Amino acid sequence: MSLEAGLLEILACPECHAPLHEEEQGAELVCESKTCGLAYPVRDGIPVLLVDEARRPA
Repeated sequence: MSLEAGLLEILACPECHAPLHEEEQGAELVCESKTCGLAYPVRDGIPVLLVDEARRPA
């Protein structure tokens, strides 16, 4: 499931306010910041932009 481009343009990482990009399968939105890099889940087409729910980069 892919998010609309207009939605991606207005979303930002809640932790560092950097832009987000969608992973290939649309299951996560990933922060574009090199220092942050949090990956937020997308459940049923709805981005869950909660830092506590995000996956930290390895």
